[in-house]
Amino acid sequence: MAEETTRTRPSTRAKREQILKAAVEIFGNKGSTNGTLADVAEQVGITHAGVLHHFGSKQKLLLEVLSYRDQADVAELAKKHIPGGPELFLHLVRTAFANEKRPGIVQAYTVLSSESVTDDHPGREYFEDRYITLRREVTAAFGELCAQEGVTEPETIAAASASILAVMDGLQLQWLLHPEEIELGAASEYAIRAIVNGVLHPGPALETYARE
Repeated sequence: MAEETTRTRPSTRAKREQILKAAVEIFGNKGSTNGTLADVAEQVGITHAGVLHHFGSKQKLLLEVLSYRDQADVAELAKKHIPGGPELFLHLVRTAFANEKRPGIVQAYTVLSSESVTDDHPGREYFEDRYITLRREVTAAFGELCAQEGVTEPETIAAASASILAVMDGLQLQWLLHPEEIELGAASEYAIRAIVNGVLHPGPALETYARE
């Protein structure tokens, strides 16, 4: 029995990856709502039930697609991991420009991340872990950059790290709603640059702009 399980694992992994690649294309082109499991199954040459056998539900498949996308984004990078230090900020900008070419995947991310705050949502753990990891990575990048520039602002760095992630996700939502008005890559680059510069060279407090 153990020998049979071991023998089938490579083919199972291969089939799952085949389904994921098809799902990336289907959901990327049609969006998470209009793209169906039947579309994915047809492209792979299996049944709807076959897709469910491997992933359980459309929601779970979408989450796997997001994880697969994350892995694909760093596949060509050193150590297959997002870069550290100041290079991380450039990586985030490049990611925003790349996302302009895959609105369906961005839509899936936006919908699932919003839904994940509800009770017992299957994506809750994925998004909690994602934000914890990314905040840690961005905080470390700020720490390295600030050390180079002789700046020490731990509280500011924490706020700035959360703000970068928030503004990237928020701009994705605006872009999905008004793609003709929002340039996702350019707007994300502007926001990230402004936040980084705000940590390194903080300007006057907002109160100074108030008029009596």
